[in-house]
Amino acid sequence: MPDTTLDEQTDKSAGPIIHLPTKVSRTSLIENGMLTLNEWGANHICKVCIANSGSCCRDCRHLLDGVGCQRRNTSCTAWLCGFHKFLLYEVGQLEEWNNFWHQVPGQDYREDFTPEYIVIDKALRRQKQTMEHLGEALAADLQEMERSHIAIGIIITLREKLDKNIDQLTTVENDPKKQIRLRRKIKVLTSGFERFHHLLKKYHEQQADVISP
Repeated sequence: MPDTTLDEQTDKSAGPIIHLPTKVSRTSLIENGMLTLNEWGANHICKVCIANSGSCCRDCRHLLDGVGCQRRNTSCTAWLCGFHKFLLYEVGQLEEWNNFWHQVPGQDYREDFTPEYIVIDKALRRQKQTMEHLGEALAADLQEMERSHIAIGIIITLREKLDKNIDQLTTVENDPKKQIRLRRKIKVLTSGFERFHHLLKKYHEQQADVISP
């Protein structure tokens, strides 16, 4: 079985171009994960949280002040904050993300023991074109929320609430009533994301046009 990187195995149209399972490097897992998130604009959301003293990486020994992470690992790449979960949830990619990282061994808190090469049988789909504007719009909504609310730390509180509710949603697959209740709660929590929802609607319309006969 030949070694490969995830960029070699998947094209921008969202499908494997070589047969899975395949052997990939730990480094390529991390790089592909970061690239996938940034294609959705997740990095713009991080900047807002960091600016409001809500960095998820605070106090990590691998974080260099003013520079950033000095030792990326599979654990931190796979982990999603509430806003990143919400972003992938709304574009229909959260389950795929979770399934992809569940096959990667050796994840721990802020470090990993993942082997240098592993065999995977699931891949992350890549977009034909970047959807960075979605994350950028969500970041702009968060900035507006922070400016317009008196309560200190409003966006950090919202991030934790989204994290909790989306996690719960993924565990009640066999309970339609709980699913409906949680989806409604998530919708209420994010009702102020006007820019994001406007662009999200356009994204879903474009996706519908692509798959329609």
